[in-house]
Parts: sequence; structure tokens; C-alpha cells
Amino acid sequence: MNAAADTPEQYSMRKTTCDLCDEHESLVQVAELEFRSYGGATRCCGRIETIQCHEDNSRVRDCVDTDGRGKVLVIDGGGSLRRSLLGDQLAAKATSNGWAGILVYGAVRDLDALAGLAIGIFALGHVPLRTAKKGIGEWGKVLRFAGVTFAPGAHLYADLNGIVVSPRALEGF
Repeated sequence: MNAAADTPEQYSMRKTTCDLCDEHESLVQVAELEFRSYGGATRCCGRIETIQCHEDNSRVRDCVDTDGRGKVLVIDGGGSLRRSLLGDQLAAKATSNGWAGILVYGAVRDLDALAGLAIGIFALGHVPLRTAKKGIGEWGKVLRFAGVTFAPGAHLYADLNGIVVSPRALEGF
């Protein structure tokens, strides 16, 4: 889903998160925080998988090692910008395992490398410091941040306009 690789005609045929909000306003939730795009793809969508962790990306590594086709990983790092929860190695692993995207409520690093990967990566910010590796974190929890509930199995849509979550799949994105 790399919009940069689309022709102008292909890109104009796709819906944006703005279109989804216009068509499904009563159904969708919209993130109240601004997440920056860091991946080579500026849009992504898929079924949500979740991880809650704070300054420790051990569970992120476990998750991106699995089949991610049709999925977006949502990482709740508590909004911390002190340590990165995603860098080039884990993002490359996610890409090779088919993950459509990753949303980080926290920080990422290795920005040049992330920009070269064909995956949507959205985060609050970036920092060069890696995480601790303590094996801490929970996979599969319902997460709440940015005014949105991120439930495993719901659907996330992200582009340069924002982040939208729907309890069901929406057509045309």
C-alpha cells in the first residue's frame, strides 16, 4: 500500500481517512493526537493486533515474527518519547512477514531505514535511544489512547490525514 508508488490516477481512486469519516461518521473513531508518518508507505489498513509495553519492545519483536498479512500492529508505549519501541530491524522483520502497518503510541528510531521500507509506520515521535529488553509487555489487550479504543480484530485505517478505527472492515481504502 505504498501511495508513493501509485500513479495519480490510482491514488485518486482510493478513499482517504477523510472519505471514511464522511461516509461512516457514526461508526468510526478518530485519533485525537497527530501521529507522524515514518514508513515508506504513507497509508495502511488492516485488522488490529495490540501490544502494551513501556520502554521495552520485547513483545514487539515476538509479534512482528508472526504472519502479519492483513494486519496493523498497534503498540501502546504510554506515549513515552524516552526510548524507541521500533527501529529498522523490527520494522524490516514486520515488512518481510507481511504486516500492513504499525502504529506506535511512543517513539521510533532509524528514520532513514524506516522511510525505505514498504510499510506504513506512524508514531508520536522519534528518539535514537533503544529500549530495555526485560521481556515486559502484554499482547492482545484492548488499548485506549488518543481518544480511541483499539480492540484486537477491529480495523485501523491510517494516512497522512490521520488515524481512523472501525469495528468492521470498510471498503475502498
